[in-house]
Amino acid sequence: MQELVRTPDELGIDFENVTIESSDGVLLYAWFLPAEGSSRGSLLFLHGNAENISTHIGSVYWLPSRGYDVLLVDYRGYGLSTGQPSLHGAVDDSQAALRWLLNNPNIDPNRVAVLGQSLGADLAVTAVDLGGLAPRLRALILDSAFSDYRLIVREKLASFWLTWPLQYPLSWLISDDFSPSESIARISPTPVLIIHGEADRVVPVHHAHRLYAQAHEPKALWIIPDTGHIGALYRPEVRERLVEYLQQVMPPDAAVEDDISPPRDGSPPVE
Repeated sequence: MQELVRTPDELGIDFENVTIESSDGVLLYAWFLPAEGSSRGSLLFLHGNAENISTHIGSVYWLPSRGYDVLLVDYRGYGLSTGQPSLHGAVDDSQAALRWLLNNPNIDPNRVAVLGQSLGADLAVTAVDLGGLAPRLRALILDSAFSDYRLIVREKLASFWLTWPLQYPLSWLISDDFSPSESIARISPTPVLIIHGEADRVVPVHHAHRLYAQAHEPKALWIIPDTGHIGALYRPEVRERLVEYLQQVMPPDAAVEDDISPPRDGSPPVE
């Protein structure tokens, strides 16, 4: 979906239009929502597969009022971003957006976290891992993530009787090069928070348990009762809990390692 259905100012939120160049020259459209008052930290928000930032802003528009900057970015082919959608391209786009945030002179690079939802959560894990960016983050927060691309395809095919016999042959056509269950094991010691609705019918909750088992400490798992796909952050009590979590991982004296691990994709580290 390329049309923007609303903009932050229609919600009474200050924002900046941002253009970010991905590694291959694709131009990404993004919104930067500055914190109200003194910033407590900054988050990169990576949305799910459907639509664009204008329809996903409901998950994060409330964070600036709690003291957190938010960068929302559309992957290539989404919203007003150029290019054609692709999984590899979306990983590159996620890295480019995170580097933009970390290199912004108006942002404290020691107080940055990533929040991804659904497909965006899986892109977040892969982008942070392959880019060697985990040491620069205070936390990696995953909402409604699936643990494996082939597994989720099999489950979707198995849910309908007509496609049930095709679940294994067709799933092998899906690349699993960016398996989040493999990347998440390499994020430690950066804290990982996994949030999942117990009533999620799009991505069943067992994916959250699988990712949690693969992750290393420090890690946390929040299973939210009576909540569907990417519905947790619409609940006031979950928002309050997330703010408390962010305050814990971004204390006033927050600092990160000076040494940057070499990226696994061969690209240069953040400067």
